[in-house]
Amino acid sequence: MSTNSPVFVNRTLNMKKINYIGLDMDHTLVRYKTENFEQLAYASMCQKLVNDLSYPKQIANLKFNFNRAIRGLVIDKVRGNILKLSRHAAIRESYHGTRPINFSEQKKIYKSTYIDLSDPDYDPVDTSFSYSFATLFAQLVDLKDDELRDSLPDYGQIAADLIFVLDAAHRDGTIKNQVAEDLDHYIIKDPELVEGLERYKKHGKKIFVVTNSEYHYTKLLMDYAIQPFLKDSSSWSELFEFVVTLASKPRFFTDRLPFLKITSDEGTMINANGIETGGIYQGGCADIITKNLKLSPEEILYIGDHIYGDIVRLKKDCAWRTALVVEEIEEEIHNSQNALSLVEQIDQLMEEKRPIETKIDSLISDQIINEHKSHEQEIKELIHTVSAIDTKIGPLIKKQRACFNPYWGEVFRTGIEESYFAYQVDRFACIYMGKLSDLLALSPRTYFRSNKKPLSHEIKLFT
Repeated sequence: MSTNSPVFVNRTLNMKKINYIGLDMDHTLVRYKTENFEQLAYASMCQKLVNDLSYPKQIANLKFNFNRAIRGLVIDKVRGNILKLSRHAAIRESYHGTRPINFSEQKKIYKSTYIDLSDPDYDPVDTSFSYSFATLFAQLVDLKDDELRDSLPDYGQIAADLIFVLDAAHRDGTIKNQVAEDLDHYIIKDPELVEGLERYKKHGKKIFVVTNSEYHYTKLLMDYAIQPFLKDSSSWSELFEFVVTLASKPRFFTDRLPFLKITSDEGTMINANGIETGGIYQGGCADIITKNLKLSPEEILYIGDHIYGDIVRLKKDCAWRTALVVEEIEEEIHNSQNALSLVEQIDQLMEEKRPIETKIDSLISDQIINEHKSHEQEIKELIHTVSAIDTKIGPLIKKQRACFNPYWGEVFRTGIEESYFAYQVDRFACIYMGKLSDLLALSPRTYFRSNKKPLSHEIKLFT
């Protein structure tokens, strides 16, 4: 594989051994204009909070800020805080509402800086569909603290109300009807993606869809984004071996739920014992698919955008191979390239600083052990030198950070550490890419080989 491939490899994956490819629909098979869609979701939540839950009317006048959230954040529903974690689940950045929390204040709040993500008080921002939720939560925390202190419930109830109104907006058509009225504003058409799917099918790959969206919405998006570009199939349903709607992921991967077969365009359903080629279904489970098709889990690759709902539970419970779509990756790489010269300057200054700090420690230790003060002047001068280097490093770090999200920085890093999101991607996704068509542009016989990652104690061997 070319080193310029837009597909990134965590674990070796031989596509020649993959017989079935499963696809999520939203943000994977069908791409969204994310900022437009999240603006709609945000406005829908504001409207429902006021109209359905009697929140103060001024909430309807709040403005959506797309940059306020990135993927991989964690919402502390009880304290009204939003956190960014390292790979070890240590808090590295935090906001109370939209107000930054400094380190000393953060330490008072959390004592230990490590977060137990199994605690129900925390909600992860796992997907692009969570940006509007996180943004509005932060703004409502601000209002609760200030002008609407007595008019809003506590932070935990605000979070619960947001979940309620967002689910209701998806369920009752508030959001989907708007999408249907202006598909071009919300959905991206990608002819190359459809071309790639048909090419993979010619190579013998059997492709299926498993989506949490209900049938009528699935049909709407397929008719718009897939149907117009078909060349080898008369309809999108022929392109796929089968389609599963309302799959209830991640339960689809963990529970044994029955399939219902959809038998008409109106969504009429009958019970189904298994799955058939060309069928469209509702519900069901991954276990039945694996057994019904008499497949080894290693023969199935599933591709989705939700790190938990599509990837983590699947990898843990089904052992299918996994691929993650991270639509932010292209911008992240572009921003990293822009910041490269700054990073090099920072690294050079850090290399200058390290031996001086080592010398300071050595001199202080010598004074302690031998009970004298003869190095005091030299230590003072060396500390001054380190301080001068830090004075140069500080502005460079600010400039480097400014290349990324203005509030949270990089998606895949927090400072020099991997972010918790990056850790999850590395652990659970065999491969990842910015969009599905990046994979489909490559040969269906591609052998993705992972690189050897040096351990900390091995790094000096290669430098």
